[in-house]
Amino acid sequence: MEIKILGTDCAKCKTTQMIVEKVVAENGVDAQISKVEDIMDIMKYNVIATPAVVVNEVVKIKGRVPSESEVKQALGL
Repeated sequence: MEIKILGTDCAKCKTTQMIVEKVVAENGVDAQISKVEDIMDIMKYNVIATPAVVVNEVVKIKGRVPSESEVKQALGL
């Protein structure tokens, strides 16, 4: 599974990344997590408000910091 966190280096983006990493670790998910900070790359996903979470090239969450349960749902857990 490929997970991308879209967003600049803001506090909400960092929090989102920590939540995603925690859910992945706690559930033993085999995933590659990467951060996309370049605005042009973020715009390719039609995301205007960050942070956003992309799972296997599908935008699952955008414009807010997700809860752990939302991340689990986005990952299909």
